[in-house]
Amino acid sequence: MTLLLAGDIGGTKTILRLVETSETLGLQTLCEKNFHSGDYPDLVPMVRKFLVKANAATPEKACFAIAGPVVNNTAKLTNLAWFLDTARLSQELSIPSISLINDFAAVGYGIFGLSKQDLLTLQDGKHQPEAPIAIIGAGTGLGQGFLIKQGNHYQVFPSEGGHADFAPRNELEFQLMRYLLDKHDIQRVSVERVVSGLGIVAIYQFLRDRQLAAESPDIAQIVRSWEQEAGKAEKSVDPGAIIGSAALQGRDRLCEQTLQIFIEAYGAEAGNLALKLLPHGGLYIAGGIGPKILPLMQKSSFLLNFTQKGRMRSILEEIPVHIILNQQVGLIGAALCAARL
Repeated sequence: MTLLLAGDIGGTKTILRLVETSETLGLQTLCEKNFHSGDYPDLVPMVRKFLVKANAATPEKACFAIAGPVVNNTAKLTNLAWFLDTARLSQELSIPSISLINDFAAVGYGIFGLSKQDLLTLQDGKHQPEAPIAIIGAGTGLGQGFLIKQGNHYQVFPSEGGHADFAPRNELEFQLMRYLLDKHDIQRVSVERVVSGLGIVAIYQFLRDRQLAAESPDIAQIVRSWEQEAGKAEKSVDPGAIIGSAALQGRDRLCEQTLQIFIEAYGAEAGNLALKLLPHGGLYIAGGIGPKILPLMQKSSFLLNFTQKGRMRSILEEIPVHIILNQQVGLIGAALCAARL
C-alpha cells in the first residue's frame, strides 16, 4: 500500500484528494476536500490542514495539477499569488516525492483513469492503440495537448495551441475577427478568444452589436452587468453560462446563434489539432463547457466542422472523438501521475 496526495489547484478553488494505491485494488480515495484558494497564503498550510482533518499519515508521493505553466519544477499561478517549488514543498511537507504538472497535462494522465460512463463518444472512428492521443478543452481558456506512447506508458505533453491564430472560414467569422481586432485594439486574434467561455461572450457581443438578432431583456441585463464589472478580480455573474443555458433551452435566438458559431469554431479547431497529430488513439474533448451543452455538441455541426477539411475528410472521419463527462479528470490524472513517481 502506498499513500498518495493529489491536488487540482486553481486560482479560485483547490481540490485535495488522499489516495491509497495497491497492485490488487488500484487507486482508492480515502478523503477529499475543496478549499477556497484565496484564503491561504501558500499551498503548504492548506495541505497541512487537510492532512490533519483527514487524520492521515504523511503521504509518500504527491502530484499537484497547476492552472498555469510549470517550468523547472516550479510554478507561478496565473490568478493567485503563489510560487510553488517542488524542493521547498517536499521539505516543508516532509513528502519525499512531489511533482507539479500543468492542469491540462493532468487531464492527459486522467484519461486512463476514466470509465466508459465518464465518456460520450461523438465518433467511433478506427482506434489504433499505438497512435497518438489528442486532448482539447474549452473552459476559461482553450487547453490543448497530446500523448505519445513510450514503451508501456504514455508521455503527456501540454501545449499552448489555444494561443494559435483564429482562422475564420466564412464571411461572418471574418467579420467576427475584425470586430475583435477593433474592440481590443490588437494585432492578431487567438483561437482562445473565440473558443472559450470568454469567447462565447465575445461572439454574443459581436452578434448583438451588429444587430444580427434581437436581444432579450433578461440576458441583456446580465451581460451589461458583466461588462460594467470589467477589471474586477471576481464577477457577480457568468454571462457565458447564462448564454449557453438559454441556447440549450431554445428560448433565445441570439444565444442560439452565439452557440452555433462557437460550436462550429470549436469543431474546426479540434479538426486542426487532429490534422497535426493524427490521433488515431482518440481525440478527447475536456473542459467545463462541452458537458454543459452536451445536446448541442451532439446534434449540432461540431463533427461536420471537425471533418470538413477538404481532401483530409476521410482521414478525420477515422479519428475516435470523445467528450469527457467526468469533471474530476484532472484530479484523477494527478493521482495517477503521483503513483508513477
